[in-house]
Amino acid sequence: MASADLSEELECPVCLAIYTDPVTLRCGHNFCRVCIDRVLDSQEGSAGYSCPECRKRFKERPGLQTNIALRNIAERFLPTQPDQEASGVLCTYCVDSPVPAVMSCLHCDASLCDKHLRVHSKAPEHVLCAPTTSPETRRCSVHKKILEYYCTEDASCVCVSCYVIGGHVGHKMMSLDEAFKEKKKKLRNDLQKLMVDEKETEKRVQSLKASRSTADAETERVTALFRDLGRQLKDLEERVLSDIPRQVQGYDDGIRQLEKKKEKLSRKMRHIEELCNMTDPLTVLQESDTGDSCDTEDRHDKQFHDGGDLDVAGISHTLHTGLADIMCGVTGGVPIQPADILLDVNTAYNSLHISDDRKTVSYSQSQKRPRTPERFKDYPHVMSIQSFSSGRHYWEVDVGGSDVWSVGMCYPSIARRGDESEIGENNKSWCLWRDEDFYSVRHDSDEIELRDGIPSDRVRIYLDYEAGQISFYALCDPIRHLHTFTATFVEPLHAVLYVLYVYNRITISGGARGRKRSAHW
Repeated sequence: MASADLSEELECPVCLAIYTDPVTLRCGHNFCRVCIDRVLDSQEGSAGYSCPECRKRFKERPGLQTNIALRNIAERFLPTQPDQEASGVLCTYCVDSPVPAVMSCLHCDASLCDKHLRVHSKAPEHVLCAPTTSPETRRCSVHKKILEYYCTEDASCVCVSCYVIGGHVGHKMMSLDEAFKEKKKKLRNDLQKLMVDEKETEKRVQSLKASRSTADAETERVTALFRDLGRQLKDLEERVLSDIPRQVQGYDDGIRQLEKKKEKLSRKMRHIEELCNMTDPLTVLQESDTGDSCDTEDRHDKQFHDGGDLDVAGISHTLHTGLADIMCGVTGGVPIQPADILLDVNTAYNSLHISDDRKTVSYSQSQKRPRTPERFKDYPHVMSIQSFSSGRHYWEVDVGGSDVWSVGMCYPSIARRGDESEIGENNKSWCLWRDEDFYSVRHDSDEIELRDGIPSDRVRIYLDYEAGQISFYALCDPIRHLHTFTATFVEPLHAVLYVLYVYNRITISGGARGRKRSAHW
């Protein structure tokens, strides 16, 4: 680019070639001596002389001063230019041996070496230019004269005849040199714009490449996500479907028991009918009474509680909870929060001992705590410090070795004394209950027996406040859903524990251990 700019500064405005013996006019413009002599010769007999570059007029023919510095620069620059012979432009008159041409004469249609250039005619019609093999391109196709002007309206090069008498009369004209400079200025501006466009295009290319890389990475992430979703859905399917056969087995057991009962009842009914048909008073009166056996059967029947309907709500809860947890992992939604439960000593029944870390409650001798309105007076309960009025939370307890206990949740407005203060026996508490071999869930004095018991010493209590659900799970493998209460909560909820008899205890596990297990939900 620097060489090209220097070349432009070393070009003669007349022949558009590198200066040969450059001279300077009084106006400061430089020309080849041969070129400016020819121009000045053509101006003889006119009103005066003028510079072909700036049009400054001189009354007398201006003297020519050799520009030594410019000549030295031009001579040093010429050897760096491409070999003329390589371009195929040779001197027309050197027929014995090819010699590179340094100029071409448009009048003679000939190219000249240095030797023939020195003896060439200096007449004005002999216009010299850079070596060319196509001099006809520098003449007007109509008048066969040298192209000297540029018509800005038609954007074409024209000769003097076109300018004076041709089809370009009245058009705005520029000298070829002026038009040349304007064109090069425009080209440089276009080049700058193209360079800016090129940079912007390159930026867009890099941006698209980066986006492509991001898209590839996102494809891998989504593929892995769907692969993990498939695994989680398969695990959830197995967990949900495993609950149904277990319940069906319970129905089968109940059907067998009830079939046996039905058979016994039929025998007893036939026997009673036979007694009713007898006429001998003594025989009827000596027959043992069947009423007690009927009462016994009624008590035995209550243990089965009809087996209950299929726990569709529990199955649906497990399914929906599992799906919700999977979606939370995908969308970054609010996950189930493991609750860090601490027991509130101020609510503890006086025979309950609370550990220093407030995680364990056990039955013991009276702790001689002050009687306050918030302390449970008649039942061995203790509530948590924390309350929950929104969100999804869970906490876990270890009941290993205890045979009489209850765990659940309650409103802070639950009674603290009297029969209404026992958890599960009012409409302000929900609990899971164990009394030796009897398991049940309770709310508002309504009790539902869990015939299969709890096959684990660890229990999870799950709260979805907005959905109005409190659920209980046995932390066996796989996790077993025990029961779900559904309600519209109107107060915050506290965890609540019940422990009876010495050596019975409940320990809250929750925390990090609960967080690790949450992956199974």
